Amino acid sequence: MADPSAPLLNHPEDDEEKETSQPLNFDKIFEQSLSDLSLSQFLQVVLVGLALTFDAQQIFITVFTDAYPTWHCVDHTLCTPATTDICKLPRSAWEWDGGFKGKSVISEFDLECSSSFLRGLPTSAFYIGSIVGGVFMAMIPDGFLGRKQLLFYTTLAMSLTGILIFFSTNIWSYAFLKFAIGVARSQTGTYAFNLIGERVSTKWRPRATMIPFTLFVLGFMSLSGIAFLVRHASWRFIYLCTSVPAAIHSVLIYLFALESPRWLHVQGNNEEAIEVLKRMSPGKRGYLETVSSKLPSKETLEQPPSSSIMDLFKRRWAFRRTVVVMIIMFGLGMMYYGVPLAVRDIKVNIYLSEALNAMVELPTFVITPILLEKFNRRTSVLVNCFVGGALGVFCFVLTLLGRTNLAFVFELCSFFCARIGFNLMAVYMIEMFPTCVRNFATTMLRQALVVGGACCPIIASVGRNVPSISFAVFGFVVSGLGFFALLLPETRGASLCDTMEEQEQSDQAVKTSHIGC
Repeated sequence: MADPSAPLLNHPEDDEEKETSQPLNFDKIFEQSLSDLSLSQFLQVVLVGLALTFDAQQIFITVFTDAYPTWHCVDHTLCTPATTDICKLPRSAWEWDGGFKGKSVISEFDLECSSSFLRGLPTSAFYIGSIVGGVFMAMIPDGFLGRKQLLFYTTLAMSLTGILIFFSTNIWSYAFLKFAIGVARSQTGTYAFNLIGERVSTKWRPRATMIPFTLFVLGFMSLSGIAFLVRHASWRFIYLCTSVPAAIHSVLIYLFALESPRWLHVQGNNEEAIEVLKRMSPGKRGYLETVSSKLPSKETLEQPPSSSIMDLFKRRWAFRRTVVVMIIMFGLGMMYYGVPLAVRDIKVNIYLSEALNAMVELPTFVITPILLEKFNRRTSVLVNCFVGGALGVFCFVLTLLGRTNLAFVFELCSFFCARIGFNLMAVYMIEMFPTCVRNFATTMLRQALVVGGACCPIIASVGRNVPSISFAVFGFVVSGLGFFALLLPETRGASLCDTMEEQEQSDQAVKTSHIGC
């Protein structure tokens, strides 16, 4: 069996004697002890990243559970193969395929002739819950509970609510539970991503933070397989098959996941932070025992700095940075959620197009770390937004010219750029804000992304008379808003900061020498 302490990737720069001879602070200890990506670190990243797998399943599950089932005629004197509207037929003239009423929410709750509002209520309730939950959880102080505990409670609440859906009796109870799931999972991605980003060194952050994104896409893709396996059973079993494993995973997080050492340090728990580092990097235990005695104990430290979402608005640089990030994420949200929605305007197979849009995300998790390691953050975001927007406009033009196959290729490319843009901004966010407010800042990013996505159906409906006009709108918006990246600081190669004061000092140093805090 492989030794968990054996590094998967080594760097020749490791020189513990030189490190200990330099002025000591927690950031130097953190970077030195986690300079190698060991197997134990990798397993911790996967354990936390799996939360996004179950999150993805809950986001897209209504594609299968709330689908409109197929039906067939049973009384051919009243119903013919040309009949398309069952609401104009007596109930005795037709039957659901398979004779199973509970195959879908639509069929079980007799919604086939209800308004589109009522049929779409559960999905709408889910997204409203996600927005409400994001606002509510943004108010929770970063010093409350900690990264691990918040992730545990949100994943547990999401999974238990999903299990309760199995017992829903009508569309209203179902919609209420969908709203509750939306609230519970609203910050799952934020907590998981920050917990991972704060437990790897600067060298490996671009690669490690792509793992949860990859697991998110795999969760989306696995949902199709689960739905296929239970296609002859009630829609309730899809929730059961996804929520029970999610509940088990939340328990594993509680038992085995490690807290963020940076968060522990900010809270004044240096001894606990050092113990976490020892467990994550057993090969550096001797080094950590040597330097741990030089850090102040909790009793000798001052009260840890308080943090709240207001800290992002009190300081001019933090407020400006937050607004700029939200503007860029709004545009990327429109492109990321809107392009797959608008693909129906291109005359291609809808099932093939959705499958390819999911698959095209996977290569982005290989390309994004390369961009982060080789190029500046601002340049990467700006160029990616401009290229993605231009591809969207070209897709619109090609559709008007009747070149649907080529237009579909450009659609895939624009969606590809939107995903890369989101990946880049997610890592960029971690580096631009200190540990004490990082959860708040990332919450604002995700809220802007969701709001941008919520505008997509409206744009698609407005442009219904002009096929694929949505691509042009998304393209111009994301290209224009991408230029706001020029207002952000460059953070390539910078270490993470823990307090607002450290972040200000780091920003000043980066302007001249690109040195982290």
